[in-house]
Amino acid sequence: MKKLTKLLIIVCLIFLNPILVNSAEILQIKSSNTILVGDQNRNLTIGLFCVDVNENDELEAINLLKSEFPRGSKVKIKPFGFKENVLLAKVFKIKSTKEMTELLVDKNLTSEICPS
Repeated sequence: MKKLTKLLIIVCLIFLNPILVNSAEILQIKSSNTILVGDQNRNLTIGLFCVDVNENDELEAINLLKSEFPRGSKVKIKPFGFKENVLLAKVFKIKSTKEMTELLVDKNLTSEICPS
């Protein structure tokens, strides 16, 4: 009987308590290659990995990123290293496969400058 009660309590805890998932979200798109993300505890400035947008295309690139990744969008981050105390990473939407760098490359707004 004790085992059945324990099992029932565990099942109730699993199914009746919501599972809290904390993910990062877009707080601000500062430029075509710098964004600010945050979770409930901290904010982090991220430089987009492999991005070099021409000055003439800067405004168009920012508008594209803001339209595809509006403030509050849930994202996941794949870090690649640091440059001048800024985390270099690729940023993906949680519910899709969209990635910021690929989006800019597809629209011919950047040339990929990945290290070989």
